[in-house]
Amino acid sequence: MPGIDFQQLRAEISVAEVLELLGFIATNGSGDQRYGPCPLKPTTAKQRDRRFSVNLRSGRFFCRECGRFGDQLDLCAAASKQPLYDAAVDLCNRLHREPPWIQH
Repeated sequence: MPGIDFQQLRAEISVAEVLELLGFIATNGSGDQRYGPCPLKPTTAKQRDRRFSVNLRSGRFFCRECGRFGDQLDLCAAASKQPLYDAAVDLCNRLHREPPWIQH
């Protein structure tokens, strides 16, 4: 199985692209900071809160409800319930991009 250059992938795919694929709609925020319901779990109409926060510039997220945090690839892996490698390949496929394979 070929390796993936995760650093390059993080530089090429933004957290905003991952959030869009997950259907995240921010309920509040300004500048690069957005808040809203956690995209990692089903949300009811009453849960339109600010427990999930994401910084679009740094690409980092944190959910005060489920305790998950990380970058766009961690978010993708958590949402798809896949290991990081598989989630990265799946993400590239969904965005119609070639994964940045490590060439030996």
